[in-house]
Amino acid sequence: MANIPRISETEWEVMEVLWQRSPLTAGEIVSALQADDRSWHEKTVKTLLSRLVKKRALGYRKDGRAYQYLPLAQKADCVRAASESFLDRVFGGALQPMLAHFVENKKLSPEELAQLKRLLTKKEGK
Repeated sequence: MANIPRISETEWEVMEVLWQRSPLTAGEIVSALQADDRSWHEKTVKTLLSRLVKKRALGYRKDGRAYQYLPLAQKADCVRAASESFLDRVFGGALQPMLAHFVENKKLSPEELAQLKRLLTKKEGK
């Protein structure tokens, strides 16, 4: 897990675009981000791409005058690292208080409750 880069919230949005479809140029990434009704400036995106390359979350290849970016870090690995970081920072690494917090403070549908019960029952069987 030590090789998984820490990705900021804004960098995460760029990575989401590339996890969905890659390789893409900076211009294509800007267009995809702007489609979500946010004003993204090309210079900002290029700065984020540079940071993600430096963190080794992204790689690139030169295609004529353009660079095409592709993810080096897998989304599942980044989700796992971010989840563990959150759990450690906010709940001292303890899973039970985190689960209790969300179960008590979030409105859960009957389907979501049933799914949680199934997951816990499955975990008990292991």
